[in-house]
Amino acid sequence: MMKRIAILGSTGSIGRSTLSVAESYPDRFQIVTLAAGSNLDAAFEQARRWTPRVISVAADKDAEALRARLKKEGLSQIEVVHGAAGTVRVATHAEVDFVVSAIVGVAGLEATYEAVRAGKTLGLANKECLVAAGELITAEARKRGVALLPIDSEHNAVHQCMRGGRMEEVERVWLTASGGPFRNTPASEFASITVEQALNHPTWKMGKRITIDSATLMNKGFEVIEACRLFHMPPAKVEVIVHPQSTIHSMVEFVDGSILAQFSVTDMRLPILYALTYPDRIESDMRFSVSDLRHLDFAPPDLKKFPCLRLAYEAVEASGAKTVALNAADEVAVASFLEGEIRFDQIPRVIEDVLAETNSGALESIQAVLAADAEARRLARERVAASRKMERPRATSFV
Repeated sequence: MMKRIAILGSTGSIGRSTLSVAESYPDRFQIVTLAAGSNLDAAFEQARRWTPRVISVAADKDAEALRARLKKEGLSQIEVVHGAAGTVRVATHAEVDFVVSAIVGVAGLEATYEAVRAGKTLGLANKECLVAAGELITAEARKRGVALLPIDSEHNAVHQCMRGGRMEEVERVWLTASGGPFRNTPASEFASITVEQALNHPTWKMGKRITIDSATLMNKGFEVIEACRLFHMPPAKVEVIVHPQSTIHSMVEFVDGSILAQFSVTDMRLPILYALTYPDRIESDMRFSVSDLRHLDFAPPDLKKFPCLRLAYEAVEASGAKTVALNAADEVAVASFLEGEIRFDQIPRVIEDVLAETNSGALESIQAVLAADAEARRLARERVAASRKMERPRATSFV
């Protein structure tokens, strides 16, 4: 049966990988709508290649420019929309039955929530959606009987392993972490870590923010929160284990002591294909060579050296506005580090300060989530500004 797909974040890496999967299985997948953001050239190429019913871009002026370019190509039947309302239109289009949510940040939050409300099956590749509004999204999905299928490699692996038993038989979930580039770096050197060093991830090639989040282990903290919400598990049952080879993507331990692990090639097309075809599995050419399993190392994470992971556990325990603040403060702190405004070791300090000033409490709507997000960003920018003032070199007087 043909699956009709909307992609939120079509010009990003997950979006492009999803289009690559659709290209490989033209008899199975049809691209119906796309939300492409601000990369106008990429949006134009995708619209020309896939002729979606609707394509959304970030700004009104971009929409006008794209309309004009498509008209020249004889493609004026493609509806061009823009902004948050445009993304919602892409996600809720009547012909769509599967939405891939891959917009980075909280920009995709409203559209993802509205897709669930519209009864669409959701392939989730956007961490921020579940970190900031996971309680709202999962409650709505349960209410409407909508499947939430993780595309993140770790949660996708957990989803696969959980097919080996019933939910009540699960003892704990193990999320593996590469440990990032500073696994063996002494904490005393963290203050002098450069942007270039932090962007040099040992295993994956990713966007700048997620690469820094991997270096601080905040990315793994977000994944803990996602796992708690996707699989309805308490934080105490979701553990992180450092596994430098990144061969095993995740493990699930059952009450009888059995542990199921998932490993495969490190290619995002595989979890995307799994989500798109669930509950079936179909043939692919993505093969993992078992003879490559020379050795597997595991070690507990160092929470003193990587306080971001501890902060994530504390935030999900408190829940509500705390997880919104965690994500927002991290985004501001990471951007400030990349701009050279704060040091690497100040990232967790900014986040911790913002969390301390954020009230815990349930958020009843997406609007409340976005308001909490804006407030946390404001607090984080204040903390960054204060840090910069304190770091200014003092005038030296020579007597």
